[in-house]
Amino acid sequence: MKDHAQLSETFNEDEPRVNWHDETLWFVRQKRDKAAHGIPEWEQLRETASQIKNNVLSNLSEYLVQFEEQAKQNGITVHWAADAAEHNKIVYGILQQNGVQQMVKSKSMLTEECHLNEYLKEQGIDVTDTDLGERIVQLAEEPPSHIVLPCIHWKKEEIGVLFHKHLGTPEGNADPQLLTHAARLNLREFFLTRRVALTGVNFAIAETGEFVVCTNEGNADMGAHLADVHIACMGMEKIIPERKHLGVFLRLLARSATGQPVTTYSSHFKKPARNQEIHIVIVDNGRSKQLGRADFRNSLKCIRCAACFNTCPVYRRSGGHSYHTAIAGPIGSILAPNLDMKQYADLPFASTLCGSCSNVCPVKIDIHEQLYKWRQVLVQEGYAPAAKTAAMKGMGFTLSNPGAFNVAGKAGRWVVKNVPFLVNNRFNAWYKQRDMPEAPKESFTEWYKKNKAE
Repeated sequence: MKDHAQLSETFNEDEPRVNWHDETLWFVRQKRDKAAHGIPEWEQLRETASQIKNNVLSNLSEYLVQFEEQAKQNGITVHWAADAAEHNKIVYGILQQNGVQQMVKSKSMLTEECHLNEYLKEQGIDVTDTDLGERIVQLAEEPPSHIVLPCIHWKKEEIGVLFHKHLGTPEGNADPQLLTHAARLNLREFFLTRRVALTGVNFAIAETGEFVVCTNEGNADMGAHLADVHIACMGMEKIIPERKHLGVFLRLLARSATGQPVTTYSSHFKKPARNQEIHIVIVDNGRSKQLGRADFRNSLKCIRCAACFNTCPVYRRSGGHSYHTAIAGPIGSILAPNLDMKQYADLPFASTLCGSCSNVCPVKIDIHEQLYKWRQVLVQEGYAPAAKTAAMKGMGFTLSNPGAFNVAGKAGRWVVKNVPFLVNNRFNAWYKQRDMPEAPKESFTEWYKKNKAE
């Protein structure tokens, strides 16, 4: 399997797309800044949200039990899933109980994490994603590259070609309004004919047993209200203690994600309507393990706003698919190794550790510090590449031995000056994206010896 560096190379073969991807996401980051700076109490909101989440993580079991009790009293059926496989079987079981072979689904990164669509397809179930971005990547038969903007890597001209093929739009037409209208017309039939709708969960309130789904397109509401059965899937960390806390998170979420004051739809689901069912599936899938890791438990505060994606210089210029996991970007690089250290050992190294991700996080997750800590864990556990491990040991010896350091410095300067092709070649990973510096005339040590008297 290719790692992040190799997959990034593939993305970077199309330089105009990389530049456009970079600029587009930075534009979203700028919108976030404008929205945040427009609220004098922004930092107070961040701190409050962070402390609420600290409380949740320290009392998670109690809040989950409280939520279950309240949800059951409200008439909601609660299911518990230890892992992705159990989650998928529960969803399939509900479909079987209702004799259903088709369903609509709004955006849910948890189901992407669990590979639900692929599992249900194997069982003969037809799943239609109704979020426009998710629908685009579903028609293209690829995973989303961003947790808020799933098709951010697609250009409107390419979507025009895709919709002409699948939805019959006029050939060569890439007008966004026309394409959106075509998608709405196509999805309307699915909304009207599907008896089961699945949504994600943005926030689940322990106090009341209700949950909240935030969207900008209204597709979650259309699916849930028109269907006989509503299945809501949530990671167990989505709990907040009381309804009054919701105001803090709703003010942070949309501003951090897209620069909006609030999502267009923030829909509360508390009780099933007459002749309808609501099922909620609460999923662990490694979250308990992450909760037990003192250095990484704060990653469970994440509210999936993707602010860290939009600011990250590595994500913006490598694309979401280079992370080869459902949750890409800086936060995904913390979450993924918890599930499988070997498979995702490359991701914590896909960062400059500049700290911009931590600066924009609405719940104050120390993202860049956790990435650094993961690097230490992965090396200690033996998951670092052998070549990198050997190189670091060599550097450790050189930097701790003055004699070796001086010899290596002189040799390096001589090579760069006299035989530059030995370092300026495709075998040097550093040279692939950069120009090597000119060799200095003398080392700092040599300069200091000559000038220390002054």
